[in-house]
Amino acid sequence: MAEFTEHKVVDLYEGVRGLSVKILNRVERTDAYLDKLLDNEMRNSELSGPDKALLFEIVHGVIRWMGRLDWILNGFYKGQFSKAIPNLKNGLRVALYQILFLDRVPDHAAVNEAVEFVKRLQGQKPADLTNAILRNILRTKNAIRYPDPNEDLIGYLAAFYSHPSWMIKRYVARFGREDTEKLLAANNEKPFLTLRINGLKTNRDEFMQLLESVNLRYTPGKFLPEFFQLQNLTNITSWEYFTKGYFNIQDESAGLACKLLDPQPGEKVIDLFAAPGGKTAFLAHLMKDEGEITTLDRYESRLKILEKNMERLGIKSYKTFAVNALEFEGELYDRVLADVPCSGTGTLSKKPDIKWKKDMLDIRKMAKNQYDLIVKAASLLKPGGVLVYSTCSIEPEENFEVVNKFLINNPDFQLQPAGEFFRKDLIDENGCVQTLPQLHNMDGAFAARIVRKN
Repeated sequence: MAEFTEHKVVDLYEGVRGLSVKILNRVERTDAYLDKLLDNEMRNSELSGPDKALLFEIVHGVIRWMGRLDWILNGFYKGQFSKAIPNLKNGLRVALYQILFLDRVPDHAAVNEAVEFVKRLQGQKPADLTNAILRNILRTKNAIRYPDPNEDLIGYLAAFYSHPSWMIKRYVARFGREDTEKLLAANNEKPFLTLRINGLKTNRDEFMQLLESVNLRYTPGKFLPEFFQLQNLTNITSWEYFTKGYFNIQDESAGLACKLLDPQPGEKVIDLFAAPGGKTAFLAHLMKDEGEITTLDRYESRLKILEKNMERLGIKSYKTFAVNALEFEGELYDRVLADVPCSGTGTLSKKPDIKWKKDMLDIRKMAKNQYDLIVKAASLLKPGGVLVYSTCSIEPEENFEVVNKFLINNPDFQLQPAGEFFRKDLIDENGCVQTLPQLHNMDGAFAARIVRKN
């Protein structure tokens, strides 16, 4: 009987829109992250290439624009839209996303599909409601109103730019209205794909020729010569040179911490939160694969992914330990990279679900954990050695405030200004690296270089 029911459920959620709703229901109901759920569906479904691309587009799009979609739907839904049955709620969101943001699907087709889907799962009455709401929106689509920014700036920015109010309040206080709007708009952009060449297998000139030979348009990295931002989205992992290990997929912002660490060939380096291995691989590239990189991760399964990456890239100078970084007992190292777990608010264009899953409490909890981690990282450093503390967050509590507290409590360590390594437009008022999506056209990231005195 159980088997029959399971089979029936799978059928009910068939097709791109059905799977979109199924994934969106799960994102809302569980702690699971969007990328994981999407990967599972892609792996287990029979969808064609274009359908997989559409599924990715719809699910990411709905979550990216959920604040705006819900604002509109709330105005047409009798009662509280947030309390609607999940299938109805996400069926409406998927249809409205297609109506507002996708040209490929005619409006009436998006409405009909949503009505049929809701009817199949919930019956005639909710289907009629779906039909009425969507047709009303279609009739008035060009006259949709948002809160008046002169009366309720936070409400306007939250609805129009689809971000939670708590986040917007912080950013307006910190950046002012104009720069906050630029930041929110940058967070809502579809992400670029950025590649980093693997200097162990190729060089810049050869790689540019390879990109041009398959008509991949690119712009060179803004700050780091090893990076290339692709202009057209593509299934790059199926290209033979990916398999051959000529490059890795990595945001340019992630390379800044590695460059700031500045590891030298022959040194002993530790990467405390290494999997899936993007930063480890860049460290090996900078060290010409000479020396020793110790890589840690709590989970064996994540280290397996790292090992596969290292094998593809031809990297030999690493060893792995499946252990919680706080419990690791090792020797002392020349360089320590502590790219710590964080809120990820610098990566919202790639991971839009983060903005709906995190809040101020999470940031405070993260900061407490991050302090423990920087203390642990420092305990593994030789006198005269270098520690880089980094995050993919743009929140001061997780960044300089953690570093500053550590420096106050540990006078035998000092901050080395990052301006000695990078252009000044990457450096904040404290002498640390801080990228912002709206300013640097890459993810938001932070990195501080700390030296242990001899």
